Amino acid sequence: MTRPLKRLDPKPTAVLAALREALSGSGPAVFVGDTALPLPVEVAKRIALVVETSGSTARPKRVALSADALLASAAASASAIGGQGQWLLALPVHYIAGLNVLVRSIASESEPVVLDGGSFDPLSFAAATGSMTDDVPRFTALVPAQLSRILAEPAATTAAARFARILLGGQSAPVALLEAAQDAGLRITTTYGSSETSGGCVYDGIPIGNTAVRVTDGEVELSGAVVAEGYLDDDELTAAAFVDEAGTRWYRTGDTGEYVDGRLVIAGRLDDVIISGGIKVSLADIERTVRTLPGQSDAVAVRAPSERWGEVPVIVTTRPIELEELRAAVRATLGPAGAPARVVVVGAIPLLSSGKPDRVELHRLAH
Repeated sequence: MTRPLKRLDPKPTAVLAALREALSGSGPAVFVGDTALPLPVEVAKRIALVVETSGSTARPKRVALSADALLASAAASASAIGGQGQWLLALPVHYIAGLNVLVRSIASESEPVVLDGGSFDPLSFAAATGSMTDDVPRFTALVPAQLSRILAEPAATTAAARFARILLGGQSAPVALLEAAQDAGLRITTTYGSSETSGGCVYDGIPIGNTAVRVTDGEVELSGAVVAEGYLDDDELTAAAFVDEAGTRWYRTGDTGEYVDGRLVIAGRLDDVIISGGIKVSLADIERTVRTLPGQSDAVAVRAPSERWGEVPVIVTTRPIELEELRAAVRATLGPAGAPARVVVVGAIPLLSSGKPDRVELHRLAH
């Protein structure tokens, strides 16, 4: 059996109404976005939402999610953060993190407060909280770049401190940022997941709901009710990313990780490993090391070709730093192969609308 697939502009009010019908089964499945690529007219009946991935490192993929998976994600999240409440939407609704705020609002039968679209403004965030109900818990989901801007504005920090929980995802958050948020009295929960798992399904390193985690040959794999049906009209890609074993469906994340003191710690991407002079080097490890240096909290490590070494790491940053100082710091932690070949200074780190670094553009800058 099939159902229609409806394309929507990323306008939160319209998306909320359509998503409510899609989850109940009374309306068509929903795709949010303005991509010019064609969409099928119909999808399988069980599919409620199609999400296009950000394409920060590769071509976008269209993830097909069932109503059961989305509602299981909302229920698991509510259980993990202490119950239902009112949500503030501060993220774009063509990404899973923003869509999840709407799904959680539908599941809790509450009306979300929507932050004005466009570039994130911490003062607008503070003002929007004035529209929230006083006698119910407040929740929101942010990315690290937004949290950093909130902490730089006292009025926004005061408003954020009134939230029962702030989910922080989208990318790894610098330790200094998390410590600053804690010092300011903000209740932060870091999340890990992707569109393929209906969004975050590991909170502060612990799986939520019936999510299960395993690490196979260094790669993190996830299973549970939140796992997607697969990729729309791409059986080959689906077969490569989703594995069925003994009745359990596992999603192969492409991330490397390990358990430390009982919590999952993500080390980086499998494709973040470069081979420089015959030695494997993790760009994520380099990035984490560089971000501990003064003024380098937004630095990003990318790869660049080298005639001599094959590939070399390059640092893109908004704050100038002496190359030898940078190389010495990385060399002391990761060895000579990890030492960046050069520094590229830009006015601002290019970001996707999800708040993640635009690694395609950063790769271009590194070249």
